[in-house]
Amino acid sequence: MMMSMSRNITKRFLLNGKQTPFHAPCPPAVRPYDRIINKASFSSSSSSSAKFGFVGWYLRKLEEHPIVTKCLTSSFIFTASDFTSQMISSSSASYDFKRTFRMAVYGLLILGPSQHLWFNHLSKILPKRDVSATLKKIFMGQAVFGPVINTVFFTYNGAVQGESVPQIITRLKRDLLPTMIGGAMFWPACDFVTFKFAPVHLQPLLNSSCAYVWTIYLTYMANREK
Repeated sequence: MMMSMSRNITKRFLLNGKQTPFHAPCPPAVRPYDRIINKASFSSSSSSSAKFGFVGWYLRKLEEHPIVTKCLTSSFIFTASDFTSQMISSSSASYDFKRTFRMAVYGLLILGPSQHLWFNHLSKILPKRDVSATLKKIFMGQAVFGPVINTVFFTYNGAVQGESVPQIITRLKRDLLPTMIGGAMFWPACDFVTFKFAPVHLQPLLNSSCAYVWTIYLTYMANREK
């Protein structure tokens, strides 16, 4: 009798179409571990990004506020370059703060926005980074952007110093061509490294680093005695 009752109970659980608690589907065992792995990878990526320090902070600002960051960068570079130029070339003990202020305003209001528009335009019309596209970008910089931005620079610098139009024209005749020749020997190598090898998000920072050296020469040329 007991044997038949146990068999009937077993058949009820196995053949009545209902699953017993022992047959309930178990959740995949890998999901908790996936969450642990994702958290670990996120924390490791956060810690690795934090290791970049100033560069990481600068790139975040460049992504969040591109125009403002580029304008402030240009202003800071022109300020530091003019300070260095005066320390190297000045024979007097007095420091020309007005000259440094003029350079800072130029970098903030003129060069910064111009670089933003120019580099964005180049990336649209020449999106590749091969040798051919890089050489085309270098040529356009020397043939178009360089002459225009240097003319604007010398005109601005003469105007804020109170020079008349004939004096500004004389300054351009004297200083523009030597500046362009100097730029043709300096910028192609910097531009080639920037456009060819540097990632897009690091190109502004690398270009600014090269611009520091160039601006020392440029501020010297712009502030030569008449």
